Parts: sequence; C-alpha cells; structure tokens
Amino acid sequence: MLEILLEIIAPGNLLMMNLGMAAGIIIGALPGLSVILAITVLLPFTFGMSSLPGMFLLLGAYCGATYGGSITAILINTPGTPNAAATVLDGYPMAQQGRAGDALKAALVGSTFGGMVSCLALIFLAPLLAQFALKFGPAEYFSLCIFGLSVVISISGGSIAKGVVMAGLGLLLSTVGIDPLEGISRFRFGRSELLGGITTAALLLGVFAVGEILMKSYAGEKGSGKILEYQKATVKIRDIFRYWKTMLHSSFLGVFIGAVPGTGGAIAAFLSYNITRSRSKRPEEFGNGCLEGVVAPETANNAVTGATLIPLLTLGVPGDAGMAVMFGALTMQGITPGPALFTDDKFWVCCIMGGLILINLFMLLQGSFFLRLFTNVTRVPVEVLIPCIMIFCTLGGFSVRNMVFDIAVVLICGFFGYWMKRFGYPLSPLVISLVLGSLTETNLRRAMVLSKGSISIFFAKPLSLTFLIIAVLILCMPLIKRALSAGKSSNRRGVI
Repeated sequence: MLEILLEIIAPGNLLMMNLGMAAGIIIGALPGLSVILAITVLLPFTFGMSSLPGMFLLLGAYCGATYGGSITAILINTPGTPNAAATVLDGYPMAQQGRAGDALKAALVGSTFGGMVSCLALIFLAPLLAQFALKFGPAEYFSLCIFGLSVVISISGGSIAKGVVMAGLGLLLSTVGIDPLEGISRFRFGRSELLGGITTAALLLGVFAVGEILMKSYAGEKGSGKILEYQKATVKIRDIFRYWKTMLHSSFLGVFIGAVPGTGGAIAAFLSYNITRSRSKRPEEFGNGCLEGVVAPETANNAVTGATLIPLLTLGVPGDAGMAVMFGALTMQGITPGPALFTDDKFWVCCIMGGLILINLFMLLQGSFFLRLFTNVTRVPVEVLIPCIMIFCTLGGFSVRNMVFDIAVVLICGFFGYWMKRFGYPLSPLVISLVLGSLTETNLRRAMVLSKGSISIFFAKPLSLTFLIIAVLILCMPLIKRALSAGKSSNRRGVI
C-alpha cells in the first residue's frame, strides 16, 4: 500500500496530473472543442513516457475537459462540450443575475463530488467484474464486442444504417496489416508502412481533431470576444451541500450510465437534470437560475469519468470514443486492458485508481485558485486557435512511428471525418470498431476453431447468447418503436 502511494505522489506523476487537468479545463472551456479532442491532442505527448505518467496526463485532461465545458456554458450560454449542455439551462441565467461565481463554484463542487464517487465505484466494482470476466471464453468475448458496437451504433445518430456503415468500415480498417493469428500481411497494397496497420492515434487525430478544424473553418466561426464578467462567489460549500441528496442520486446515475458501453456524460447530465426537476418541491425555479439545476448535471457528467474505465480495464472494451483513445495509449505502452490486468499488473491498476482520486482533488484546487484565469480562454479567437491545433495534430501523427506516411493518414482521415460530419455519419462507431476490430476478429476465429466451424458455439453458451440477444434488440428498437406507433395510430383511426 505504501509503495503504491509513493508511486502516485512521485513528482513526475503529480506534474502530469496537473498539466493534464489544466490543459483539459482550457480545451473544455473553448466552445466546440470536445473532451475527445482534449485527450487526442495530448495523446502524442505520452509516447515517450512510461505508462503511469502518460495515463495520468490523459485522465487529467479527461476529467478537466468534462468540468471545463461548464465555464462557457455559464458565462456565454455556449457549452464548451456536449457534457455541459444541460448546465446552460440554469447556469447562464445565474450569470445574468450577477451570480456567475456562485454557478461556477457549484459546478466545481458538484463535479468534484461526482468524480470522487465514480473513483470509489471504480475501486470497488472493477475488481469484482474482472474476476467475473476471467471466466469469459472466445464466444463470450466476441458477443460482448458485438454488444458494445450495437450500443454505440444505436445512440450515435438518427440513422442506424449510417452507424452500421461506419462500424463496418472501422472493422474493415482493423484488418489492414498483419493477421493476428497467422502472421501474414494483408490489405497493405504494396505499402510497407501499412504492415503495422492504420494507427489508432492517426485515425483519431484525423477524424476528430482535423475534421473538427475543417468544420469550423467551413462555418467561418469567430471567437465571441466577450463574456459575462466573473463575479466572486458568495455561496459557501455548505450551502451547495444542502443538495446532498441531489448530488448522491446524480452520482449514482452517472456511475451507472458511465459503466454501460456507448453512453456518456451528456446523457447522464440531461437525465439527472430532468429527474431532479421532477422530484423538486419548486420545479418552477428550474431554468431561471436555480443552484440545484447546476449541481445536478455537473455532478452526473463527472460521475461518468471513473465509471467509463470499468469496462475498459476489466473487459478491454472502450465504452466511448474517449476511452478508445485511452485504449490506444495503453496498447502503445504495451499494456493490454482486460481481466488479466487485475492479476498480472495489479500494482499498475491500483496506481491508476489512486491517481484518479488525486486528479479530482486537483480539479477542485485548480478550479478554486485559477478559475478567473481559466475564464479568459473564452476570449481566444478561433482563427488563432485553429492553426495551433493543426500543428499539434500533424506533429502528433508523425511522432507515433516517426513516419511521414502517418501525417498523410491524419490529413486523409481529417478530410474523411469532415465529409462524414457534413453528411450526418457518426464517427464514434468508426473509432470504436477500429479499436475493437482485432479483439472481435481474434475471438470469432478462435471460437470457430473450437467449434470446428459451427456457429452454434455462440448460442450454446448462456452469456454469449444473452449479449447477442440484447445487441439485436438494441439495433431493432427503432423498428419496434415504429411498428408500435404505427399500430397505435391505426387503432385510433379504427376507433374514429
């Protein structure tokens, strides 16, 4: 235990936590820049680090960006990230009333509380799930991957068909390079650079970062240049903790949603806000500058942060695109997420869990002392910000394998991501299916070898069958809802 504590508080690790936190808050506070972008931009900096400092840098950015989105949501009525969209509803009215400091403090305290609860959930739930997952065979793992992809596809946009297309494309791209079982090269079209496949980092930097830059350039966005002035908070922490029941149920909701692959902080925030308003004795105050209306969504979306690590570390399945970046960072460090991690690298896992608690504490400290400074980043013009991020992206693509070819991959993926966004195709299924592609293919082929080519192995095992049934139901849910609504409308016409 002492050895773990000494490792966590090593000066280099503490520095990475705070640098990642500061960078995450700044990027999260800039309108339109997402949590995924914050992690992706910092990803190249981890390549020369050992695994723990690198993960602390990315986790700091993850938690910081999730909180940072509330700054612009409160001050300029524009959520910095989708996770903070629900914070606008009461945060901005509070700022208009001269209570911006109170709203920002409530968001900070709620975020820290939710983050700490998610850390405890990770510590207590992850080892139990890992022990259960050790019983998984190839059939169960393949069905789990299909389940994870189905969830991401179902909530990633209005069209299931578009989600399936993007997931299929990601699976196809994952086959480029060396066959994981036979060791032969495939789909490299005579290019030796493709022997290692298409790197996750290059794809992420392209479709998310460069694609977002091109979208902003096309839209001709400009920096707002002005914000509502920051007023010093008058509300005390004990006043915020009067809503401890709201903070608890928002935290539990965020943990549950974060542990389910394919969900995220935005869903948790809106659900928590709606539940809190429906349970309130004064629902008419919500939307008019209610402190509880800021605490609820901010607690919930930060409670997601630690919980999303549960499926990643225990099952090796990234729950969202942000965790897909983490997955890529770990594999580049030679660490394979999955249930074996809790037996083979138990020291590393304990350090990550303990470090996440410190990261949330540093979020409270940085927010308390530097909040006025962080609010000034909303004045940065977009035309200055875009070239800086573009430079980071191209350098990041090159630094993965020190190959100019990867810069070309970043740029091609950037144009691809831009056009996919223009036509309404979701990008999360593409990224997550690329990450899960090797795991899906390997376990499919192993299961088929064990069953001598019979697909019955996937239906003979109860857990595998359960995952497949749920996956099919999730994908068919829009059709089921459409059929039910059509039946109801025809019944009404029959009655008339």
